[in-house]
Amino acid sequence: MDPVASAVRLAVQEAVHILSSSEDGGHIISTLQSLRRYLGETETQAPPEEQEEFSRTHFSTILRCLVGKLSPDWLDLLPDGQLEELWASFFLEGPADQAFLVLMESIEGAASPSFRLMKMARLLARFLSAGRMAAVMEGQCGQQAGPASRLLQETLLTRVVGLPDHLGNRLQRETLAAFFPQNYFPLLGEEVLRVLQAVVDSLRGGLDCSVSFLSQVLGKACVHGRQKEILGVLVPRLTVLTQGNCLWQRVCWRLVECVPDRAMEAVLKGLVEAAPGPEVLSRLLGNLVTKSKKAQFVMTQKLLFLQYSCSMPMLQSLLGYLAMDSQRRPLLVQALKELLETWGSSSAIRHTPLEQQRYVSKALLICLTHLGEAELRASRDELLASLMEGVKSRLDSSLPPVRRLGMIVAEVASARLHPEGPPLKFQYEEDELTREMLALAVPWPAADGPSEAGDDELVPYDMSGDGEQRGSKTPAYVRDCLEALTASEDWERWEAALRALEGLVLKSPAATREVSLELAKVLLHLEEKTAVAGFERLRQRALVAVTVTDPARVAEYLAVQFYALNYSLRQRMDILDVLALAAQELSRPGRLGRAAQRGSPGPGSQPSGAAVPAWKAVVEERVRCKTRRFCKQGSTGRAAAAGPNEFNAVAGYFFFPLLQRFDRPVVTFDLLGDDQLVLGRLAHTLGALMYLAVNTAVAVPMGKALLEFVWALRFHGDAYVRRGLLSAVSSVLLSVPAEWLLADLLDELLEARSWLADVAEQDADEDCRLLAVKALLLLEKLRDRLLPLSSP
Repeated sequence: MDPVASAVRLAVQEAVHILSSSEDGGHIISTLQSLRRYLGETETQAPPEEQEEFSRTHFSTILRCLVGKLSPDWLDLLPDGQLEELWASFFLEGPADQAFLVLMESIEGAASPSFRLMKMARLLARFLSAGRMAAVMEGQCGQQAGPASRLLQETLLTRVVGLPDHLGNRLQRETLAAFFPQNYFPLLGEEVLRVLQAVVDSLRGGLDCSVSFLSQVLGKACVHGRQKEILGVLVPRLTVLTQGNCLWQRVCWRLVECVPDRAMEAVLKGLVEAAPGPEVLSRLLGNLVTKSKKAQFVMTQKLLFLQYSCSMPMLQSLLGYLAMDSQRRPLLVQALKELLETWGSSSAIRHTPLEQQRYVSKALLICLTHLGEAELRASRDELLASLMEGVKSRLDSSLPPVRRLGMIVAEVASARLHPEGPPLKFQYEEDELTREMLALAVPWPAADGPSEAGDDELVPYDMSGDGEQRGSKTPAYVRDCLEALTASEDWERWEAALRALEGLVLKSPAATREVSLELAKVLLHLEEKTAVAGFERLRQRALVAVTVTDPARVAEYLAVQFYALNYSLRQRMDILDVLALAAQELSRPGRLGRAAQRGSPGPGSQPSGAAVPAWKAVVEERVRCKTRRFCKQGSTGRAAAAGPNEFNAVAGYFFFPLLQRFDRPVVTFDLLGDDQLVLGRLAHTLGALMYLAVNTAVAVPMGKALLEFVWALRFHGDAYVRRGLLSAVSSVLLSVPAEWLLADLLDELLEARSWLADVAEQDADEDCRLLAVKALLLLEKLRDRLLPLSSP
């Protein structure tokens, strides 16, 4: 046996025996003073190897023994508090992590209320005021990442961040002020700063250090909702320390990079709020958004689209941070495209709060001010198309604030995107919001962006016909796309596969049918791995193409997945959109001929129009434009292509599975409860499928089932759901031949007519009343061909 370990163990055993059994104050104090040799606090210190053995193996045992002896009588064995002060010194001067854990353990295990509990709580307050928490955290910055170390760090993390909760639960009304969250977390921030200073000093001395534990402390504190308290101390000091100091900047970058993903959102939101501007935020974060997918999602998606609680200074700091470095500016361009797409979405205009629409509008204007002319020019056509579509949707709105947002953004955005064109001007009432938004439109000076100065005298080379060369990255077969989307770590190949998939599916239907269900599953769960322009549209079009190619199997699979567990509401609504779009494509006459022409060419092939000489196409176009045709009303030159309705044979696979389980909630999905938006979308989708099945053999059972669905939900409280139900009734009347209505659906129509009349007269929603009137008019038009309907 190691003689050092043996000697220390015997000394500790003898000391524990004396402390546990002796009532002699002098004997106890001499024993404690002899133990202090191992802490290096006396003139006669123990050898370093004995001190290390004592700290590593026996220190916690001594502390627990001292806690167990704590009582008024024991402390009174010596006068003037001598014994108490010596007793406390072991907790305040020994290894900090062990002392802290024993303190927390004794507080949690003490009876409440009791003398021991209050003594230990006051000692913990002294421990904090003496700066010992910094020693606790500093001790973890040099720890090796072994299993025991990880377990210790997890225990310390829970105790350090949860200290106010633990103490509040134990002390109740007797809680000391030092343990109040508003006092504790600023102190914790000061201690983190002290540890960071020690880390910087160690790095300057050539020693390795880790800030991983500090990152976990920061993340957990922010997740607990204490961003303001801890970051309110950290950010002002780090703002000064990182100015012109590369080492401090790198330590800060590492501090945030090591924050666990589950806490990244809370930390980043707190930093954006606490940082006084984009310059400071850039010094604190560096290029974090290009290294961490979670950070990129939070900064470019969560804070811009899914939340709208950020103040204008926060929004300017966030977008200014993206603009301050050339590696981050592509994310700013992508954010502008997605903001403009969201801003102009007719669905978003109808279903998002006005406050969120204002937030997105302000973010859009700030993005425009940060981008240079060259960056805007590169995406001008796409941005202008989104802008014009959004302006039309907003000007069509019945709400004046929505229309005014459209006017303001249209004026500012058109001036930035097309400065050489005539200015766009609207007449609207100016108020404080208008003036605030117009003030956001003042361009910022470019920072670290692409330089444009000095190039005016150069003649630009015409690159309008150039395309991005992806070479071998573009897959040639459907199975290659499937493999790239599921297993590839090459992001360029992943993006190329997504862009090529729709064309390959349409070009190779037989190969697609072999893997159609696998493709549908992958596309349904596909998440954006890189900043791909138009990602959602590419994914949706590919999924529609797969459904059209193998409609029976894929449509049934998607309809069943609509009610499955572990899907988000967004995915369920994506399923409805895909089914409706695929049904629409299948029902078009002459679809097969157009699909063959539209199929994307494979790698190395020529476009379909390449065989026609350019001059001949120009001549034919001019002849067509100059030719005047005199024909009967309704004929427009070329007749529409004829062909069978392909949706006829597969309509049931699209329709009936969607109706089977609408009244049976699952754990995360309740159509008859809180998920009424999805219920409304379901009603509209069923109506669309019914309409597309016009004059088909399955139209009668579809109409009967749809009317039963409408009848079950006719008194629903949400106007959007009722609109979908009323539209569904009209679809039945338009899709089922009159003779079949008479033979098979007369009873259902009699019931529906009574309900429609009631809705047309009494419904609170104007759109519902109009839809009910339209349905009643359709019934009146059919009256001559149907049996007379009884009055309601």
